[in-house]
Amino acid sequence: MKSIQITMLLTLTILLSACGMQSIPMSKNDVEASLAEVQNQYKRRADLIPSLVEVVKGYAKHEQSTLEGVISARAKATSITIDPSNSTPEQIAAYQQSQGQLSQALGRLMVVTEQYPELKANEQFKDLQAQLEGTENRITIARRRYIESIKGFNNLVTVPPTSWTNALLYQHPKMPQWDVSPEEKAQVEKAPAVKF
Repeated sequence: MKSIQITMLLTLTILLSACGMQSIPMSKNDVEASLAEVQNQYKRRADLIPSLVEVVKGYAKHEQSTLEGVISARAKATSITIDPSNSTPEQIAAYQQSQGQLSQALGRLMVVTEQYPELKANEQFKDLQAQLEGTENRITIARRRYIESIKGFNNLVTVPPTSWTNALLYQHPKMPQWDVSPEEKAQVEKAPAVKF
């Protein structure tokens, strides 16, 4: 009798450990940590922008509207925050849109700097530009990791047998994937013109 109870207990333990009891909450934690890393990299970028703008100001005084656009986009991007554990698809979309606007403003600023060879030769500007480029790469990596963690979580909550555990115990909905705004999609889908 005791051996049957022990066998049933071991079987039940094995079944429960393989059905998502731990993997679903762990995957949700991974998604939240990945989103926090994306936010961390965006904050790093936002922290670099004031220094970059100050250096450019000294060289390009008549490009005030471009500089003000960057400052405004930075202010908007840093005003939107997301709580990873309580984020909604609408909050994530608004956050993505503000970060996309900041990326576009920075792109315009880099075009302006091409018109000033003495600025491009400035060591402080070169260092800030390299840091900004590195940060953009970190943002790309962080977003890729976030996308992968959402994919893993969504697989757990939608693919049996772990989806059964989710349906019975957690009832987590499928998470929306990171996406770009319609404006960014149009810009990305358009092939760049190469002129020599």
